[in-house]
Order: sequence, then C-alpha cells, then structure tokens
Amino acid sequence: MPMPLTPEVLTTNSEVIAWLGSLDVSFAPDDEPWFTIDGVESPRQIGGNGAGGAFVLLPSQNVLYVSSEGRAGIIADTFEAFVQLVAARPYWLDILKFSAGGDLEEMRRAANALEVTLDDEDEINEAREEIRRGLDLPEADDPVRALYEAVAASDAIVRATDGCPFTTLFNRFSVDSNPTTKP
Repeated sequence: MPMPLTPEVLTTNSEVIAWLGSLDVSFAPDDEPWFTIDGVESPRQIGGNGAGGAFVLLPSQNVLYVSSEGRAGIIADTFEAFVQLVAARPYWLDILKFSAGGDLEEMRRAANALEVTLDDEDEINEAREEIRRGLDLPEADDPVRALYEAVAASDAIVRATDGCPFTTLFNRFSVDSNPTTKP
C-alpha cells in the first residue's frame, strides 16, 4: 500500500514542488500569523498562493484555505485531495468566486468556462501530468463536486487578528458576471 501523501512526503519531491508552483501554490508558510482558527491552538500553515492566501492542514487532516480578503473554508478532505484539486482545477479559487453563493451547477459552468479560457493550456496540462506522475496520483474523479462538498461542510471558524470572523469561500458572482468567462 502506498504511503499517504503528506506535506513532508511532498517536500522531498522538488520537481513536483516546482510544477505546483507553476499552478500558483507555494509550500513556504508565512512567518507571522495573521489569523486564528477557533479550537486550533497552533494552526499548521503549509503554504500559500500568489493572492496572499494561506493553506492550513488542520488536526482533522482537512485542508483549509484562508484568503487575504477575509474568506475562509475547508477546500479538501485530505492533503492528497488538495493536491489533486490543484492539479485538476488550478483555477479552483475562481470556481468559488463564480459559484453564485455555492451552487454546484454554477460551479461546474464556471469550471468549464475557465478551462476554455486558459491562456497557457499546454503548460497547465504538462504540469497536471507531471504532478500526477511524480506523485503517482490518480486523476480526481469529480474535483468540482469534491470542492463544493468540502466548502459546504466547512465548519472551521477563522478570525482576523482583531477577532472578526471570516466569511465563506462561496462568492455571490455567477459565470455570467464576468465577460471573459461567459460559456
């Protein structure tokens, strides 16, 4: 049976780390905490993205995303599911932005529209293949549904350092709100 994918296992594979970096995921956590999580004494930040957000591995092994704009939620049930999500849908954050408040079908429409508008499709497809090959990961069955279910079930309460709670990652926009993503 293969060893489960963990941040420790991943960091031993510099090639895969580089490919994930090309999909806007870094595994260099912030030095200074800028949020707290109710019930979690020392959040384990495992990385971030170019938008200033943080990825946190919770004690439950769920992966939590904390945005720099005051939104937060669980995005994957496991670290492996998180890597599968990033590889399958590197624009996962935009899928949530255009989720019409958490509508699965709208998220699917957004994913399809975003996939079609990729500027660097060949590079992204190469990154997807290299990440899966380098980690011996299967392709995610239904990454949009998995993302929807993780965010919908998210019960983590994240707060800014002033105590204000963060809001859900589901945003109110639909794919029709953005002229560049209209299907």
